[in-house]
Amino acid sequence: MKQPGEIEILEDTRLGPMAVGSLVGFRTLLYKEVLRFWKVSFQTVAAPVLTAVLYLLIFGHVLEDRVKVYDQISYTAFLVPGLVMMSVLQNAFANSSSSLIQSKITGNLVFVLLPPLSHWEMFGAYVVASVIRGLTVGLGVLLVTAWFANLHFANVGWILVFALLGAGILGTLGLIAGIWAEKFDQLAAFQNFLIMPATFLSGVFYSIHSLPAFWQAVSHANPFFYMIDGFRYGFFGVSDVSPLFSLAVVGSAFVVLAALALHLLKSGFKLRH
Repeated sequence: MKQPGEIEILEDTRLGPMAVGSLVGFRTLLYKEVLRFWKVSFQTVAAPVLTAVLYLLIFGHVLEDRVKVYDQISYTAFLVPGLVMMSVLQNAFANSSSSLIQSKITGNLVFVLLPPLSHWEMFGAYVVASVIRGLTVGLGVLLVTAWFANLHFANVGWILVFALLGAGILGTLGLIAGIWAEKFDQLAAFQNFLIMPATFLSGVFYSIHSLPAFWQAVSHANPFFYMIDGFRYGFFGVSDVSPLFSLAVVGSAFVVLAALALHLLKSGFKLRH
């Protein structure tokens, strides 16, 4: 007859493989998502870097001697962090949203839903893969555009925090958009009417202090502005608003969107018919 202590050991032994197995599922889905964009890196990484360089060459050449944002900081130097963060955000969104909508349309989403993956694992794999792609593109843009400007790194910690949170937010938003959309047209509308305007009106190409009072107020209602402004603070040590306030806004936005995405995954909204 088994002693009580032996029963407890058996139960602990069974819990171990289950915990390890869940990590295997997360790692497998993460590997699949990273490999998906890396196999076409010429399109998913090199093309966005080229686009950012073209923005820099055009806007920097035209406005370098006409726009003064901060003292002792050239307009080209001001522009580089904005372009880096814009690339991070747009590509993080594109990764998770395109993956889900492609899986829906091709019908291979079932191979993700059939394994015993929890909604936490699915959320983590899609968002982490989006963060990896966003940071990869952002690093590529930084390495190429840094040749055109004399950049400073006032606080690398702020740079990393806002880059990670910004990519996480847009990866989560892309996950929500991919769950909601049922065809490419709907996803394109989400990106064209929400992501693109919010990105371009976030202060990538200008300081909001150069705007009229009304548009400054509109910019303060745009969470993308706080991602850009906090990220730029890490380079120059100056910003339009306090980086702590920006961090509070960005962190709150991530918590809210993550809770929504987890709820949609758990309920199977538009995923399990």
